[in-house]
Amino acid sequence: MSLRTAQRASLVDQVIDQLKEQITSNSWQMHAKIPTETVLAEQLGVGRNTVREAVRALTHAGLLECRQGDGTYVRATSELSGAMQRRLRTAEQLEILEVRRALEVEAARLAATRRTDADIARIRSALAEREQAWESGGPEAFVEADLAFHIAVVEATHNRVLTDLYEDFSAALRASITAAGTSINSTYIPHDAIARAIADGDVAAAERAGHACMEHILISLTEAQELSN
Repeated sequence: MSLRTAQRASLVDQVIDQLKEQITSNSWQMHAKIPTETVLAEQLGVGRNTVREAVRALTHAGLLECRQGDGTYVRATSELSGAMQRRLRTAEQLEILEVRRALEVEAARLAATRRTDADIARIRSALAEREQAWESGGPEAFVEADLAFHIAVVEATHNRVLTDLYEDFSAALRASITAAGTSINSTYIPHDAIARAIADGDVAAAERAGHACMEHILISLTEAQELSN
């Protein structure tokens, strides 16, 4: 996507809108470094001060992150995501997992009633990749595979608000999954019961399976915290 030369009126607002468009359209990927002030000023046909003010506004909104001596990076794709990340950075791990439980149990319940054949195939594929990642022993790969499975379940609800909320929550979820994985050490928490219940359209079983999975993680985290105190 090419940047357009800004008009005279409300230059800062116009620049904010154009930079935001680069972010929300994924022209600038998450965690990617954006062009420098000088480059942006040239592309937009405005002064560096105008660009600086726009970047400052988007940083305050949580979409960008300025790293001293390094540059500016994309940190979130929406104001909601940015606000959520700011809030969750100061949240306790247990608080994050409790919210995660609420989202994922409801997602499993809804998915069992709304899933399509394509959803079932995607969930099963994500489950297989999750199991493979666990067997390979790579913690970072397992975190991503575990999260991909839950995202597949959430997408099977066909609830756009829930899907967007879960995706915005995903950055904090990565941290919570990592912490949970550390606390439960070598214990593997199977997710096949969730996938099976959703495929069978068994709402009660899907809800039970989702709840049991999260209870296991919460208990493991609580025990780990007690041991560390």
